Amino acid sequence: MRIGVLTGGGDVPGLNAAIRAVVKRAEMEYGHSMVGFRNGWRGVVEGEIIPLTREDVRGILPRGGTMLGTARYHPHKNDGGIEGVLSTLEAERVEALVCIGGDGTLKAAHKVAQAGVKVVGIPKTIDNDVEGTDLSIGFHTAINIATEAIDRLHTTAESHNRVMIVEVMGHTVGWIAVNAGMAGGADLIITPEEPFDIEEIARFIRRRHRSHANFSIVVVAEGAEPAEGTGMQFSTQTDDKGRIIAGSIGERLMIELRERTGFDTRLTVLGHVQRGGTPSPTDRILGSRFGIAAVDALSAGTFNVMTAVRGESIVLVPLEEIAGRVKQVPDELVEVARALW
Repeated sequence: MRIGVLTGGGDVPGLNAAIRAVVKRAEMEYGHSMVGFRNGWRGVVEGEIIPLTREDVRGILPRGGTMLGTARYHPHKNDGGIEGVLSTLEAERVEALVCIGGDGTLKAAHKVAQAGVKVVGIPKTIDNDVEGTDLSIGFHTAINIATEAIDRLHTTAESHNRVMIVEVMGHTVGWIAVNAGMAGGADLIITPEEPFDIEEIARFIRRRHRSHANFSIVVVAEGAEPAEGTGMQFSTQTDDKGRIIAGSIGERLMIELRERTGFDTRLTVLGHVQRGGTPSPTDRILGSRFGIAAVDALSAGTFNVMTAVRGESIVLVPLEEIAGRVKQVPDELVEVARALW
C-alpha cells in the first residue's frame, strides 16, 4: 500500500514522533511505501510531496514542530479543494492518508473520507479539545511549559508585591489554563467556559492581600470573556482571519485589576512559546503509539477512524463521531481548581 501522511493546523511538540512511528511501522512491519505532504491539506491539493523512508525520519523524535510543515487550510472550505485532493492522490497513486491534526484538520479528514478516500486521523492540539480522546499530542508539553512559567512568576510576584496575570492559549476551552493553573498554584483561573465577573475577581484579590498574602497569580485563557452586566465592556479581539489576538484579554484584565485594586499588576503572555521546543516524554510516547495504531488500522482494512487514548488503551473512534465537536473542560476538574484557590 502507498500511504500519505500530513500534519495540519498549528504545530505542536510530538508531531515528529507520530510521523516517525507511521513511517517505521509502515515500512518495517508491512512493507508499505510512504510519502509526506508538505504544509498540511494545502500540500495535498497542490501536490507538494516528498518521499519518506526510515532514513528520512532518523533523529526527529526529540525535535519540536513538524518536519513536513503545516498550514491552516481546509480543502472543504476552498473552491476545488476536495477535487484537488482526489486529483493529487490519483496522480501520485496514494491509496490512503494518515492525517495528524486538531478539530479543523480532522473535520477536513472526515469530509475527504466522505469523498471516498481511506483515512485515519491522529489527534494533536495543545488545547486538548479534540473530542473522543483523553489526550491529544502536544497538550502535555504545553502544560509543562505553562506550569514552569507560572512557577517562575511566583518568585518575582512575591518579591515585588504584585498581581501577575499569565495569559495562556485556549480560544474556546480552558484545558491549559485549568491544568497549568492548578499545577503552578495559581490563585485564580479564568477560562472561556464560564464568563467572569471582574468585580468579583477584584474583591477576591483585595481580600486575599488584606488577609494573608502580598501577591497573586491569575491565569487566564486567551478566549475568556466577562459576563454581561458585570461592569467590564470587552469583546474578544480577532485579526482579519478570525484568530484571537494574543494579549488582548490579558492586557485588559491588567488595566482593570490595577484600577480596581490599586495593586501593581503585570502581564505575561506566553503565546507561541507554548507550542515550541522539545516534546515531553509523554508526547513522544503518545505520538509513537498513535502512529503505530494508525498504520495497523489501515493495514487491517479499518478506515475513516481516529486514534484515541482512553485510560491506558489506544482505541479507534469513527471520524463521524468527533468531526466538528469540541471537548470542554469537565465541571469536576473546574471544581477541583476552584477548591484550590
